[in-house]
Amino acid sequence: MESQQRSPSIWPALQAHDAPALIDFLVGTVGFLRTAVYEDGNRVAHAQLDWPEGGGIMLGSYKPDSAEWCLRPGTFGAYVVTDHVDSLYERLKAAGVKVIREIEDQPYGSREFAIADPEGNKWSFGTYRGEPRPAD
Repeated sequence: MESQQRSPSIWPALQAHDAPALIDFLVGTVGFLRTAVYEDGNRVAHAQLDWPEGGGIMLGSYKPDSAEWCLRPGTFGAYVVTDHVDSLYERLKAAGVKVIREIEDQPYGSREFAIADPEGNKWSFGTYRGEPRPAD
C-alpha cells in the first residue's frame, strides 16, 4: 500500500500531562484518526492525529524540563472545520463532554460550538472554512 504524500502545511502542536488518555479522548470520543504514536517509555514522544475531513495535530507528553519546546498543558486552542457540526455536537454532548459554547449560527455564516478536553484545551468545531485567498 502506497503512503500518501502531504503538501507542506501547518501542524498545531500541544503537550499533555496524560498524553495517552488525551489521545484516547480525541480519537475515541471526538473522532480524530490515530495516524502515528511513538512512545518513549511511559511517555508519548510524538503523536499525529488526523482529522477525517482534513488537517491534523501533533501532540506529546508534557516535558517541563525541555527548554527548546515546552507547551503547558491546557493552554491550546484550535478551530476544526467540519461539515457534520450538528451530529458531532450531539454525539459529544451525549458522551458527557464539557461544552463551553453551545451550538449556534454565527453572523459570518458559520454554525459552531466549543468544548474543553480533559486537559483543559479548547476546541471549536464549525463550518467556517476561511475566506478565499486574494488573487496574486
